[in-house]
Amino acid sequence: MKRHSFWKLLLQIVLLFCVLPISVAAQNNSAIPGFTLQQLEQIALENNPTLAEARAEVKAAAGRTHQAGMWPNPTVGYTGDEIRGGSFGGGQHGIFVQQDVILGGKLDLDRKISVEEGKQTQAAAEEQILRVKTGVRVAFYKSLAAQQMVEMRQKLNALAHDAVETTRQLFNVGQADRPDLLQAEVEADQTELAVVAEQQEQRRAWQSLAAMIGKPEITLSRLEGNLENLPELNPEEILQTILRDSPAVKNAQLEIARADAALTRAHRAVVPDLSIRAGYAGNLEQLGTIPPRAVGSEGFAEVGVNIPLFNRNQGNIEAASAERERASLEVQRVSLALRQRAAAILESYVSLRAAVDVYKTRMLPNARQAHQLFLQKYRQGAAAYPQVLIAQRTLFELEAQYLAALENVWINAATLEGFLLTDGLDAPSGASEIGSSKK
Repeated sequence: MKRHSFWKLLLQIVLLFCVLPISVAAQNNSAIPGFTLQQLEQIALENNPTLAEARAEVKAAAGRTHQAGMWPNPTVGYTGDEIRGGSFGGGQHGIFVQQDVILGGKLDLDRKISVEEGKQTQAAAEEQILRVKTGVRVAFYKSLAAQQMVEMRQKLNALAHDAVETTRQLFNVGQADRPDLLQAEVEADQTELAVVAEQQEQRRAWQSLAAMIGKPEITLSRLEGNLENLPELNPEEILQTILRDSPAVKNAQLEIARADAALTRAHRAVVPDLSIRAGYAGNLEQLGTIPPRAVGSEGFAEVGVNIPLFNRNQGNIEAASAERERASLEVQRVSLALRQRAAAILESYVSLRAAVDVYKTRMLPNARQAHQLFLQKYRQGAAAYPQVLIAQRTLFELEAQYLAALENVWINAATLEGFLLTDGLDAPSGASEIGSSKK
């Protein structure tokens, strides 16, 4: 008796220090309007650092496009020939200008390749926005489910304490045994611990959500939402939408356009460029006239061309052709990978949606009614306490399973509607990841 009282007192002290701070925070937060999903998405769009990274990469791609295709700078220099000193003097001194002329439209093709890469970077930025929104939605539903799980556990805890009070009253009038009272108190203590565990899980889910929106310092607040208002998704339609509009598919298709431009550029590389050089020189060589005089001013011009006799860019053409083939196959691979991933999530969504309906319409109403009936019979002395205990445990388990099913239905729906992009804190695709064949 004394040992049981000691451990019960110790448990109550632990619960007091664990629950009180969270309970006070919950009471304070209940007075403040809760966050909606739309509000959290807007906060994420303004504060998630990956979106700023994606915008910076778009600017960098624009700079590379501006740079691509620019003409090479001319060369200006001094030239001297047959320079000698002494009384005879002589030699040639002058200046020249040299310019390389790129032929075959190679500069335009360089610019086209860069433009296609810029399109990929822009698509990656749009993909990151979608990824962040989906990540926020998934984190929101997890946190909302944790919030409702705490509320459910608190209600179940109240039921457990009501059972303790009922058992104590029956024990006082001799209609219940001491073991029944002890067992009821143990069950109540366990439900209190379950409340603490769920509150900690709620805090963990909230921290994950706060990190996703880019505001880790934000305090635990109430969320506004209804998990039972389930989304309606048509499995076949959502699958076709993913395969048609997924950013992964669009990026793969854009890679084909970039690979086509790169292949054309590799073929054009064999077209030789011109090297033009012209200048003016003063020739100090003496002509042997009387009186002596120098040759004087002379102009000169040179035109050269690189003859593609041995190197016709064969290797780079083969590589670019292989990259074009790889890009075409990548579209197929991405489509198949998306279909494979979506199939598993769709299967989970459909099965969980059916389970939610069974929980809501049959299992939970029956479990609640069974618990109430056994409790009433127990109060009337027509049922043993183990029957009440079994009905109570069954109800508690079903309530938790129901909320978990609701949470997973929403997570699956958000994942499917977000084209399977959920990692809102993953770094956006950079230039090094777009077009693996870039030179």
